[in-house]
Amino acid sequence: MIILSWQKKYKPFVNQPNYSTTTRSVNGWHGELDLVYAQRQGRTTLIHNQNIAPLKVQRPFYPEGQEICHSVILHTAGGVVGGDRLFCKVHLQPSAQALITTAAASKIYRSNGAQARQNIDIQVDAGACLEWLPQETIVFNGAIYRQDLRVELSTAANWIGWEITRFGRSARGEKFCIGEWRSHTEVWQQGVPLWIDRQWLPGSEEVFHSPHGLAGQPVTGSLVYIGQEVSQELVQKARTLFLSPTPSAGVTRLPCGLLCRYRGSGTTEVRNWFTAVWQLLRRSVLARGGCVPRVWFV
Repeated sequence: MIILSWQKKYKPFVNQPNYSTTTRSVNGWHGELDLVYAQRQGRTTLIHNQNIAPLKVQRPFYPEGQEICHSVILHTAGGVVGGDRLFCKVHLQPSAQALITTAAASKIYRSNGAQARQNIDIQVDAGACLEWLPQETIVFNGAIYRQDLRVELSTAANWIGWEITRFGRSARGEKFCIGEWRSHTEVWQQGVPLWIDRQWLPGSEEVFHSPHGLAGQPVTGSLVYIGQEVSQELVQKARTLFLSPTPSAGVTRLPCGLLCRYRGSGTTEVRNWFTAVWQLLRRSVLARGGCVPRVWFV
């Protein structure tokens, strides 16, 4: 379901020391994470890491060589509750190459009426590439949550991002029948919008079963690549990588990229498909191998 308007609100970062501090209040956590990556003599380095709990990032590692820096974001509180405010800012300087994921699935707990919110602001400079691949988000019944993600791309920059969401703890028979979920993503380049996606899902039995809502399926996902024009052959290949016979997935060719959508019952199903498409894009567009982060298997 699509909303008709959106106004971006983003709290600016303030000067903080390069170590974790705690800002838990009666209104929830106010966590911040500010990361800057730079390319130095063929090696991508995390040159700035500023955080306020419960957000932090593990020490970078290089499973596929010095050019691509892998980072894992941690949410040390274990889950998000009503009133929490999380702000994440990522900047890739020219030619930097980074892959960012999360240590585990994110959990959005039932709210007492207050909205939980996360703002993500990403800047990818010329010749840089960011792979933004968080693990899935589980939205508990009764949660009220909004995420705003904005990406600013320079010329010859590339961005791959995905979002996988499970509505309700379906293994326990829970449905998302109370609450609200919003996800707003915008990708811009030099003042021109390349891709804008605004989703809104109010929790209700009707929306859960509606063909215009979840159609009785608890899991949705979106994968988008923005940066270069892709061939129709690559789009067709991405479609064939989805192995399920049911028509619960689609692939769209964008003017400067590719979009995959999923609606179904299995986190494993969408994750396997998105991983296969991501690896296809890596080989075909980015000219690199398919190095899967080890944290996904923990």
